[in-house]
This record gives sequence, structure tokens and C-alpha cells, in this order.
Amino acid sequence: MITWYTVTDKGGRNHNEDTVKVCGYNGRYCFILADGLGGHGKGEVASNLAVQSVFKDFMEHYERDNFLMTSLQRAQEALLKEQKEKNCPMEMKTTIVCLIVDGDYVQWGFSGDSRLYYFYKKKWKLRTIDHSVPQMLALTREIKEKEIRFHEDRNRLLKVLGMEYDKPVFEIGPVLERKKNSQFLLCSDGFWELVTEKDMEKQLKKAGSPEEWVKALEQIVQKNGAERNMDNYSAVGVWME
Repeated sequence: MITWYTVTDKGGRNHNEDTVKVCGYNGRYCFILADGLGGHGKGEVASNLAVQSVFKDFMEHYERDNFLMTSLQRAQEALLKEQKEKNCPMEMKTTIVCLIVDGDYVQWGFSGDSRLYYFYKKKWKLRTIDHSVPQMLALTREIKEKEIRFHEDRNRLLKVLGMEYDKPVFEIGPVLERKKNSQFLLCSDGFWELVTEKDMEKQLKKAGSPEEWVKALEQIVQKNGAERNMDNYSAVGVWME
């Protein structure tokens, strides 16, 4: 059994550039979250275009092997085409994180600093590694992991969809065996920067459903972001029971 809950909000901004979508059929599920970059409506267009591209692929062309690699590449190509047609190559980009569940098969892919957290038996096991300058500084031990959240270069991303690059601008995670009592959290940086992994795990242990979990985390995000001109924030909580 799979249950989930989603939230997306403009935070303290004038409009929301995040896009979230969940789709499923025949026991297969696709969870997608994107955080658009560019402002002036371009970020919203970018995130929506990327999410709709992956969604369309999942519904019409899904094949387990290499689906995320192929689908994210198509989303990248769709964004580059849109940039060219609208003559806005610097203003239409997006992060993305996707989770695929197909029978006993689980895999994710991502670009930028939208994250996926994996919990097993309500204990945090791993998260995706951001494509950002502060993340690289943390990996080389120039700063501490906890300093990523409010580093002065937090918004300097090394890879996002819509960026011209010779190599893939996204990363595909390992294939995992689907296990009972697994939990996943997909979230944009406007969400995770305002709630710690410790609180994610603490609230998970208290929650009786993904809705209770995500709503509890959202309350922490809103409280911690009250005086910070909050960014848009989005999250998807997924439970496998």
C-alpha cells in the first residue's frame, strides 16, 4: 500500500514557481516536484513544462529500464526548445526531483537542489546531494553540512534543467528494492532549508500518516520562515506500508 500527501505554497513571494504532480496507474507511481528559476513568471513556466514532460512520458511511454534517464533528458530538451522560441535562455530553468515506484522497484532522479530524503522504519537513511556551490564546499569540508542552509552562495546552482551542458544536467539514483515501512520526502529548497533532518525524523515518528507528517513539517517551516521573506515551498511525503 502506498499513501502520500503534497503541499505547495508561495510562501512570502508574490507567486509560486514550484510545481508538484503525482500520478499512478496499474500499481506504478510517479512523484514529481520542480522549483522554477528565473522570476517574472519564467520560473513557473519552466517548472510546469518539466513536470508535464515527465508526467506525459510516464503516462504514455513508461518502460522501467532507463525511464528516468530518458524522461529527464526529454524535459531538458523541451526546456531548451522553449528558451529558444521565447528568446529567454537565462530566465527559464528549473530544479526537479522525481520518484518512481513500480512493483518492488524504486528509483529517483534529480537536478539542482530540490531534494529527496529516504527513511526506513522512520529513521533517516540518505538524501540526494545538491548540485550547488555550498554542497560542494561541504563535500570538501570547507564548510559544515549544516551551514549549507543559509550560506551566502545558497542560490548558486551547478546543474539545473534548462542549462546548456555537454553532460547530463541531472543525476539518477540507484535502484532500490521496495520495502515495507519505507518513507520518502521530496521537497524544494524553500522547504528543507527551514526544517532540519532531526525534525523530519522526529515528526515522522509521531505521525500516523503522510498528511500528518507533512503538515507538521510545514508548521515548522512557516514558523522558522516567518521573518525571512520565505521562498516558495513544496513537499511530497510518500509512505510504503
